[in-house]
Amino acid sequence: MGDAYCSDCKRSTEVVFDHSAGDTVCSECGLVLEAHSIDETSEWRTFANESGDNDPVRVGGPSNPLLTDGGLSTVISKPNGASGDFLSSSLGRWQNRGSNPDRTLIQAFKTIATMSDRLGLVATVKDRANEIYKKVEDQKSIRGRNQDAILAACLYIACRQEDIPRTVKEICSVANGATKKEIGRAKEYIVKQLESGGPIDSIKAVHASDFLRRFCSHLGMSNQAVKAAQEAVKLSEELDIRRSPISVAAAVIYIISQLSDEKKLLRDISIATGVAEGTIRNSYKDLYPYAVRIVPTWYAKEEELKNLCSP
Repeated sequence: MGDAYCSDCKRSTEVVFDHSAGDTVCSECGLVLEAHSIDETSEWRTFANESGDNDPVRVGGPSNPLLTDGGLSTVISKPNGASGDFLSSSLGRWQNRGSNPDRTLIQAFKTIATMSDRLGLVATVKDRANEIYKKVEDQKSIRGRNQDAILAACLYIACRQEDIPRTVKEICSVANGATKKEIGRAKEYIVKQLESGGPIDSIKAVHASDFLRRFCSHLGMSNQAVKAAQEAVKLSEELDIRRSPISVAAAVIYIISQLSDEKKLLRDISIATGVAEGTIRNSYKDLYPYAVRIVPTWYAKEEELKNLCSP
């Protein structure tokens, strides 16, 4: 806000500066007094990841403590146009041929960032995966192994440590062709390597409740159904159901869905959870005798449970 003379109001009025458009506008009549003005204030380009930590810088990106030079080395970009400048292109090739100790790390961090973005993970998970890969890479023990499986396993471990678990199938979908078996082997190998180097952060156990809300969101279930499914999953943990947490979560969703007005097809539940239809049926068969114990009474009465399909 400020004061300036408005030719339409014939007097000095308060004006508003629109920095995005570069316009100076009269606050009373709306006349644009000056258009496309140049903003001469400081231009901040990057900020810290956390909103509460204001750390703006004017050029470049944030430094990376995992890299030797902090990720602030000079990069010679490719020339514009098809023909380009011979000197620029030559300098770029010479720089790429030069010894860069962080070249492998930079490429690995880019791949982890891409996988994290495709899974919608927060920055803390990505940073933790970078740290895990850095520790393993420093031991020089992953040479000759499947790089995509190693990076996917680092991301899987980071999700577990940050208490934001993802299924192996979800990790596999963004692992550039690495199979579930390869990721599983890489995960076991990385854990052993980290343990040999000293104490590591514990990998938290996975529970069915960790996946339930996300699965219900994919299916578009109502809040009441989600709440009932959460309570049912919590009660099912007290039972001796020897099934994977993901299969239990899928079976509970199937039970709650049958008791709701908006029933979900078994095929849709299979797609949302990544669990095969046959596995959901078998898990449902194990939970069916305990439906009276796990389904909340406020959601479905005992006589209503008779409407459940027999396994």
